[in-house]
Amino acid sequence: MWKPNRGIGRPEAGLDRRQFLAAAGIAGAAAGLSTLPLIGHAQAATMPTQGGHLRLGMSGGSTTDSLNPTTYLQWVPVNLGYQIMNGMVEIDDNNKATPELLMNWESKPGATDWVFDVRRDITFSNGKTLDADDIIYSINLHRGKSASPAASQLAPINAITKLSANQIRIQLSSGNADLPFILSDYHLLAVPNGFTDWNNPIGTGAFVLEHYEAGVRCIVKKMRPYWKAGRGNVDSVETLTINDVSARTAALLSGQVDVINRLDARTVNLLKRRAKFHVIQSAAGQHGVFVMNCTDSPYSDNNVRMALKYGIDRKQIVDTVLKGYGHIGNDQPIPVTNEFYDASLPQHSYDPDKAKFYLNKAGQTNLKVELAVSDVAFTGATDSAVLFQQAASAAGISLSIKQQPADGYWDNVWMKAPFCASYWGGRPTADQMLTLAYKSNAPWNDTFWKVPEFDKLLLAARVELDQSKRKEMYGQMQSMISSTGGALIPMFIDYLEAGSNKVQGMKPNPYFDFMGQRISERVWLS
Repeated sequence: MWKPNRGIGRPEAGLDRRQFLAAAGIAGAAAGLSTLPLIGHAQAATMPTQGGHLRLGMSGGSTTDSLNPTTYLQWVPVNLGYQIMNGMVEIDDNNKATPELLMNWESKPGATDWVFDVRRDITFSNGKTLDADDIIYSINLHRGKSASPAASQLAPINAITKLSANQIRIQLSSGNADLPFILSDYHLLAVPNGFTDWNNPIGTGAFVLEHYEAGVRCIVKKMRPYWKAGRGNVDSVETLTINDVSARTAALLSGQVDVINRLDARTVNLLKRRAKFHVIQSAAGQHGVFVMNCTDSPYSDNNVRMALKYGIDRKQIVDTVLKGYGHIGNDQPIPVTNEFYDASLPQHSYDPDKAKFYLNKAGQTNLKVELAVSDVAFTGATDSAVLFQQAASAAGISLSIKQQPADGYWDNVWMKAPFCASYWGGRPTADQMLTLAYKSNAPWNDTFWKVPEFDKLLLAARVELDQSKRKEMYGQMQSMISSTGGALIPMFIDYLEAGSNKVQGMKPNPYFDFMGQRISERVWLS
């Protein structure tokens, strides 16, 4: 979210100092290993078994986190949300919108008037039966004056009405064939009508909350049979927030956790050589970003933005930091796997002379900038910033790095520092990605780039039925962002996660890591 799904890894959270210091040597030892090909295969299919205690070691949590879905900024609360609650629509392993609590949807011609059935015979953990009122209330938490990051996506909804206890109608101000994908947003989790006690969330998920300490530890337990066949197999789940990648890796190797996310690419081959572990690689839309505030000097001058875009060596970062587990970015967020990706867009490559050209146009012969960074933004963010600093110096750009603490980064630095490291987890559709991060009034428009022509084109593309014309529109939008936007996107990053072989059922996901953050309900223990 993550959006920007975004907290700190404190070594003391589940690790003692000796183990933490030992872990620090893991990345260093692995750095010298040659990179071997990796294919993110799912594990061999076996029948799920019941029982056991699953332990997750995760990056992407903070002491400022909440279980209130309208506040989700990072991966840990998203993952916890899916442990306790269910969404409206699920994105499957093939990037298709599939029913969850909403099902059997259909729209009238023009895609402005939709009807959804509410799944029957589903009960909340407090015994209440799910109905249309619960769904309407849960969606409305993110509408109107809500501070929810999902509010901008739901803004086109004119009305949600109850047709019966198990059916709702959604009317849009303009057509959008992607509405089921929009309703798959991880903020849109179902709670009972009128519910407000976010310290003790009530949901229809596989587990109920037993203990929660934000940014440190959460424990959930299975109290009843789960309504999804073949899922909800473990008895309990313990989630530890470990934002430091070395500490997270040490926790896996020492057996203190069963699965970890966000591997350091330099340790992948080390883990692959350990017979007790498996590595999962997912190529998705996740990308690292160095965000420039387009309203703040000197980044308000597009010439400065372009100078910085030509002053970074993207290939060096992909080769050195990602070890090839990703690919070069071009300052726009649509990945090559998306049907609307524009391959004709000119690639921004490292060119110190061109960077100097743009600096001269900006009247900045000796540009000095400060980049705020933390590895909580994305694994390898600090190393990427150092390489950026070295490359930019050849273009006459003096880039200083301000290392920031991980805890509270998304509250205190992101969208506050004029130039900072960030990331996006990608979204199932181009419209979702562009609406969330680049529409002028989007709460998560972290570059503060506001272009009315872009907004009009975005709305027009939603209702365009001719796919070739729609592709052309999305191509224009990608070009606008790449050539004038404030997002410097050096690379797309493959999701890398690892688990003990006793964790069965793990597989790659085209959406987010940890199987779309639904790992707790999908895996089982051998």
